[in-house]
Amino acid sequence: MAKYMFRTSYTQSGLKGLIAEGGTGRREALRQTVESAGGTLDGFYYAFGDDDLLLIADLPDATAATALSLNIAAAGALTVSVTVLIDPETVDKAVAQGVSYRLPGA
Repeated sequence: MAKYMFRTSYTQSGLKGLIAEGGTGRREALRQTVESAGGTLDGFYYAFGDDDLLLIADLPDATAATALSLNIAAAGALTVSVTVLIDPETVDKAVAQGVSYRLPGA
C-alpha cells in the first residue's frame, strides 16, 4: 500500500455539512469512503490556511487514489489535490538505482 495526502478545501455547501455533522462526523464519513476504496485512514486534520482539511490514507494504488479524489470532488463539498507520500526507505532505494541523466545541451 502507498500513502497519499489529500489536501482539501471546503465549498460553501461543504461547510454547511461540516457545521451540521461536526468534525468527528465528517471524519467517520471519510474513513468509510477511504475503506470503500480498499484503504485505511491514517490521519485526518483540520487546518488554518490554504487547506481546510488534510487527510492521509494508505491506499492500494494510484487507481484507488484517483477514484477517491474524483468521487470526493464530484460531490461538490470539497476541492481536492492529491500528493503521493514517499518514505525515507523508498528514497534510499531510488538513490541506489543510479539512474543516468544528461543535462539539456550537454
